[in-house]
Amino acid sequence: GDPEMDKEGRLQIVRLGSLIIANVYFPNGSGYQRDNGRVPFKLAFYRKLSEYLQRWLDENQPIVVIGDFNTAPEPIDLARPRENEKTSGFLPEEREEIARWKSLGWIDAFRLLYPDRKGAYTWWRWTHNARERNIGWRIDLAMLSPKAASFLKEVHIHHEVMGSDHCPVSIELDDGICKS
Repeated sequence: GDPEMDKEGRLQIVRLGSLIIANVYFPNGSGYQRDNGRVPFKLAFYRKLSEYLQRWLDENQPIVVIGDFNTAPEPIDLARPRENEKTSGFLPEEREEIARWKSLGWIDAFRLLYPDRKGAYTWWRWTHNARERNIGWRIDLAMLSPKAASFLKEVHIHHEVMGSDHCPVSIELDDGICKS
């Protein structure tokens, strides 16, 4: 419902029975000059989507928000957190927005099942053999409403799938979620 955001085509929402799935490509905060010029737009997008989904969250609907969040939530989610504190994707204000989502009830599916797993990345720079050396970031996430989280069986990071600087992520949910 926001023309400035809608023109980028970053969101698909589908309902399967009672399950709501939002497939999202969140904006990158890096500007055209390799600065952090798009961070305000990125944060506004996060907020607008959060507001849009809130009514279903309040109704305790099973919701999955999955896609490229373009933010590593915690230091454990990237290989070199200290070196990237001023880089979009790991700026304090971006991580605070993910934390805000969690404070509203959203649950990071991967961290629910694997709270301490290190080296689980979904994106690597094209340079310096970063993927081969597993110097990456976990920025492709599945955030679940509490009701959806109760149906979570497994989370997969398909690091073996090549062809992009990202790899796919997927989740397995109990079939009953669509009837909940």
